[in-house]
Amino acid sequence: MKKVIVGIPKALLFYHYKSLWLEFFNNLQIEVLISPDTNKQILENGSKHVVDEACLSLKIFMGHIDYLKDKVDYILIPRIECVKLNEKVCTNFLALYDLVNNVFNDIKILNYNVDLEKGESQVDGFIKIGKELGFSYIQTLSAYNEALVKFKKENQKKISINDKKLESDKLKILVAAHPYNLHDALIGQPIIDYLKQENISVLTSDIYDDYSKFDCKEISKTIYWTYNKRINAAILKYKDFIDGIILLSTFPCGPDSLCNELIIRKIKSVPILYITKDDSSSDAGLITRLESFIDIIKLKKQREQVINENNNN
Repeated sequence: MKKVIVGIPKALLFYHYKSLWLEFFNNLQIEVLISPDTNKQILENGSKHVVDEACLSLKIFMGHIDYLKDKVDYILIPRIECVKLNEKVCTNFLALYDLVNNVFNDIKILNYNVDLEKGESQVDGFIKIGKELGFSYIQTLSAYNEALVKFKKENQKKISINDKKLESDKLKILVAAHPYNLHDALIGQPIIDYLKQENISVLTSDIYDDYSKFDCKEISKTIYWTYNKRINAAILKYKDFIDGIILLSTFPCGPDSLCNELIIRKIKSVPILYITKDDSSSDAGLITRLESFIDIIKLKKQREQVINENNNN
């Protein structure tokens, strides 16, 4: 019997659900092939499959699909619409299955739906995957439950790592963005790497799966995009303990363009740098902006120190 290989594109939802997916397939002893880090070739290949107006993150995703299409038996592409009642996700996530199915009509898609408003839960979706791969309900449920435990531990670990960084005497900057932008090798990783090289303690916003304890109304009462609320929650948690915030987005993300503008207007206690990356973004120009932002933060800290010394005297 031929061993099944499931391909997972290293883009979009991968960076949030990585531990859940990998542990699930590992528990079922299903071989997984993850596409490589994003590079210029992957972006170029992905751009050929979508319209020019598509966001950079979607172009990258399609490039990863292009890489995997001839190497695996299935490609995992979930359809996520509603993971929290009265909230939605970006429409790109609703369209991924149809987009890939129409552009690459020679691949088999391993798909599950999550839409709580229609009664389609995550566990039901994983049961569907298990059934399609030939596993029993009990086998699949056991694999899912074990994977979910690891997934929750990984999320808690992210929070602990961030909180530990607050103890540092270094300058502390929160890079706030969707996980698929934060950790992508072309989008967010160069920013994080540069900040670390400059001896900055870097916190990231990809820490929450459940953000219910944070009242995001401080930023907006009407935002209903789940993934943007997660970013807002991280900002509200850390804003009083950090020296700067970098808002990172890809052009032309609709939810980000609105939500990041609201963050800039409402969060006044800490300097904010807003970076939008597209196909033609230059790392040279990016470094210049980061250098200037760090200088602004250092100058602000020096002024505050002088004021505090004068007040004490």
